Amino acid sequence: MRVAAVGMGGAIGSMLRYVLAGLVQRSIISFPLGTLSVNVLGCLAIGFLSERMTEAAIDPVYRVGVLVGVIGGFTTFSTFSLETLKLAEERQYTLAALNVAASVASCLAAAWAGQRLAKWWVMP
Repeated sequence: MRVAAVGMGGAIGSMLRYVLAGLVQRSIISFPLGTLSVNVLGCLAIGFLSERMTEAAIDPVYRVGVLVGVIGGFTTFSTFSLETLKLAEERQYTLAALNVAASVASCLAAAWAGQRLAKWWVMP
């Protein structure tokens, strides 16, 4: 049941990301403001909704459908931010900083490596 909730929520979140990022990006050419907008909005949403859903004792299936599915489909940056925030709240400051540094550096490196691999890979 949870997997289905995540799948359905993910479809909704992905469509929302595509539409919103596209609308915002139309006004800016060189800076990825559309992506930044959905990342910031997603982080705001996951922070707000995770707290409200916990306080309201929302069914775990709906909670995972919204937080992991919809918000995760909207932006995975929100999950990264929430996990880092939780580490900081638990006073695990070193781990929080390590998560930020490792995530940003490794994801940028992976994106770069993926681009290079795609340029190297010759399709027949």
